[in-house]
Amino acid sequence: MPVINEFINSLNSLVWGVPMLVLILGTGIYLTVILKFLPWRKLGEAFRQLFAKPAGHNGEITPFGALMTSLSATIGTGNIAGVATAIALGGPGALFWMWLTALFGMATKYAEAVLAIRFRETNEQGEHRGGPMYYIKNGLGQKWSWLGTAFAVFGAIAGFGIGNTVQSNSVASGLAANYGISSWVTGLLMFVMVGLVLLGGIRRIAAVATWLVPFMALAYLSCGLWIIGTNLEAVPAALSLIINSAFTGHAATGGFAGAAMIAAIRFGVARGIFSNEAGLGSAPITHAHANTDQPVKQGLVAMLGTFIDTLLVCSVTGLVIVMMGSWTTGESSAALTSMAFDTALPGIGAHVVGVGLALFAFTTVLGWSIYGERCAGFLLGERAIIPFRILWTLAVPLGAVADLEFIWLLADTLNALMALPNLVALLLLSPVVVSLTREYFSEQNT
Repeated sequence: MPVINEFINSLNSLVWGVPMLVLILGTGIYLTVILKFLPWRKLGEAFRQLFAKPAGHNGEITPFGALMTSLSATIGTGNIAGVATAIALGGPGALFWMWLTALFGMATKYAEAVLAIRFRETNEQGEHRGGPMYYIKNGLGQKWSWLGTAFAVFGAIAGFGIGNTVQSNSVASGLAANYGISSWVTGLLMFVMVGLVLLGGIRRIAAVATWLVPFMALAYLSCGLWIIGTNLEAVPAALSLIINSAFTGHAATGGFAGAAMIAAIRFGVARGIFSNEAGLGSAPITHAHANTDQPVKQGLVAMLGTFIDTLLVCSVTGLVIVMMGSWTTGESSAALTSMAFDTALPGIGAHVVGVGLALFAFTTVLGWSIYGERCAGFLLGERAIIPFRILWTLAVPLGAVADLEFIWLLADTLNALMALPNLVALLLLSPVVVSLTREYFSEQNT
């Protein structure tokens, strides 16, 4: 086992090294430029499309439901534990690089959804299937089919780590630490709840996500914004610290060990991608189910996921941590966020973070189940869906009680391996995205 751990560690350092971070950021920058900064210019139009009435019956769920289902997978431990880990390892400047990743990641998420709708397929039951494996197969042709297969293999396996066992373990650990609830009890409860939802497939998952995701996000944001609003005098200093640290790094202070500028970039970009999944290729799998008659419309809706996840939720977490000075204590992960919130709201803040983490992680398990089963279905056919759901549900309680240090590492590595085929496809198919975009907006202006 030590040999395997060492190998995965080395592989993880390689796949999440500078080349990968440059590829992720570079793809987002390239798409933003060739789309003439459309995600920034059309943010208002995106919100309008989010609540627009779907035309016809060209999907299983509404555009709003698709975004909420996608957000159910992205708004998770990354927003609470991931942001804190980035700051703990890279300093306050890591938050700036998370923002930058999100600003350009909006174009990446837009392109993913446009391609997901353009190249999606319909099965024998009339249900839509889409995502990177389909736009690679149908958009790039047979000679690139191996790339779609590679994405599906990595996605199906990675889901059991980052989207399942890691999430149930986070819930179990948090509830055990804060409320003394046995990890077995948490695991069994999640087993029942996840199983009941998954039995209903994409429609039931979307129905749960449509009301639960807005509720939990607004509740968490409200608490964070209250803390920021009641400590407004600390905001300018916090922002100055974040920006300065982003370009100079930060020396050791208190329990913080110090970090160079490259650490701020590395952990900011890596944790930003972990949180909003722009470029990972997961979100377009859900957006392919949207009831829409136009790829560009869903692309606009999809890019809001990155905006909401990172520029809103992650920003609130990061600002509270920096403003409260908790980042200098040596704490990390969810414990750091909990400490920061409890410093601002004694006796209340820790509970907000604890309950928020449990809800965020639960919905992540639901959202990632869609990604995993669609990858399994692409590889093995529709007959693989029900067995996959059974295995997915059984993995939940096991994750709640297991030691997942190796699983975290393996899942993080597989996430990067998922991103590679997707990013290659986005770059090769970028002319299609530009053409569809130009065609749609020229029709709108006539």
